[in-house]
Amino acid sequence: MRVSSYEVNVTADHPQYVLAIDLGTSGPKVALATTRAEIVAWERESTPLSLLPGGGAEQNPEDWWAAIKRATARLLNRAAVPVEDIIALCCTSQWSGTVAVDAGGRPLRPAIIWMDSRGAPYVKQLTDGLPRVQGYGLGKLMTWIRLTGGVPGHSGKDSIAHILYLKHEQPLVYRQADKFLEPKDYLNLRLTGRTVASYDSITLHWLTDNRHVRRVVYSDRLLRWAGIERHKLPDLRPATDVLGPIQPEVAAELGLAPNVQVIMGAPDVHSAAIGSGALRDYEAHLYLGTSSWLSCHVPRKQTDLLHNMASFPSAIPGRYLLVNEQECAGVCLSYLIDHVLYPADELATHPQPPDVYDRLNRLAASVGPGSGRLIFAPWLNGERTPVEDHLVRGGFFNQSLQTTRAHLVRAVLEGVAYNSRWLLQCVEGFVGRRLDTLNVVGGGANSDLWCQIHADVLGRTIRQVQDPILANVRGAAILASVALGYGHFEETAGRVAIAHTYQPQPDHHQLYSELFREFLNLYKRNRPIYARLNIPDKVTS
Repeated sequence: MRVSSYEVNVTADHPQYVLAIDLGTSGPKVALATTRAEIVAWERESTPLSLLPGGGAEQNPEDWWAAIKRATARLLNRAAVPVEDIIALCCTSQWSGTVAVDAGGRPLRPAIIWMDSRGAPYVKQLTDGLPRVQGYGLGKLMTWIRLTGGVPGHSGKDSIAHILYLKHEQPLVYRQADKFLEPKDYLNLRLTGRTVASYDSITLHWLTDNRHVRRVVYSDRLLRWAGIERHKLPDLRPATDVLGPIQPEVAAELGLAPNVQVIMGAPDVHSAAIGSGALRDYEAHLYLGTSSWLSCHVPRKQTDLLHNMASFPSAIPGRYLLVNEQECAGVCLSYLIDHVLYPADELATHPQPPDVYDRLNRLAASVGPGSGRLIFAPWLNGERTPVEDHLVRGGFFNQSLQTTRAHLVRAVLEGVAYNSRWLLQCVEGFVGRRLDTLNVVGGGANSDLWCQIHADVLGRTIRQVQDPILANVRGAAILASVALGYGHFEETAGRVAIAHTYQPQPDHHQLYSELFREFLNLYKRNRPIYARLNIPDKVTS
């Protein structure tokens, strides 16, 4: 499932190009695309992640920038594209992260990313009140839903929770901060010197009025409730706006011409929706990366508080996107590799093979559907949707002496698919219709086996987008092309190719339906146990 690069020949007489940057949790991908959103070549780099006691998850913005520079240098050196033909740069990135920068634009501390839950107590204080509904004060709940479409999650993983954590526990950083920026907007600051956010990237601050989707503004009431000063937040623009030319010194640093135009861009959820090719209302895509989501565009602002999902401003002006996220997908497989199959302290004698994902796919395919009735729960970092529960944890259930490595690997693939089916039920309830076909993107979609497992578990047609790992950079390239006037969204996204289509196999679907019912039972029966085991003040490491 892990691919390092991809390249095709460009035959146009004199094409112009977009440099697209996708800053994921594991590191950035940097791609060159034509203004028809055809990927010419791409590179990737990795960045470290720090997991800290108490639910902390951080990355160093300087690591992001250094990795982007390395990947860009390799890409430009091998792509044989004249630098003067690169006319635009567009970023997409992991969402729900916070970079606190000083007045000079320098990070004051490591970035707090989407996995971090340390702000949970402060969100609960902020949203409390009487009478309570689902743990929220009713008056506040209704106001948030009316203005934003949603409400700050009690898991503490939204951007507003990060800022409140800094305000209460690192007050010096909070006072010194000139702006709090999402990762994508921090990259744009490095590129242009401008502190601006897009209508879509600002959503998880829960401080904006989203009722007029073409003109999102901050809400004075929500700012007052949160106790966050407006001047510490960036100005707002649509995702298709042209921010202006790249700063000359940054252009030199990246090896680009100084007239390259920087496009506002969008978070990964939004760029994946565009790069998946599923753009019309109710055309759905499933993303299988480090985390996972199942989303589609919808015609109006709408909220499902019970299942923690809502429709928010899309990267496409005037449109709403159904947003949800399952915390752990591909990271479950990475965890199995890095901590069980090839642990770091044994790499000298038991090195990880370069084709480890291909090997695991073959291993998983060697056992039948259902993994000998072994069930894996993928909640390694709590869960956001279809339940918001930061105390739930994952693991293998029904393991026996007959369980092999092959069973373990396949059970991980199936467990993520069970979670996707759980979410699919809620998404279909949200949109009020059956979603017969899902376009699948993300690194996990490189696995033919995983695509077929999803078709069998979900009972739906799965369409594997060609080069699925490039959905985000493709989406960013489409955003840039539209922003510069090279066509329209539906026209450009219509060129996204489908590599393979997978149909559900009835006998497999029947077995998986039985196991899915037990998957749900495992959550319902064990939820009180997880809550007792994982009370924050009792967890020491």
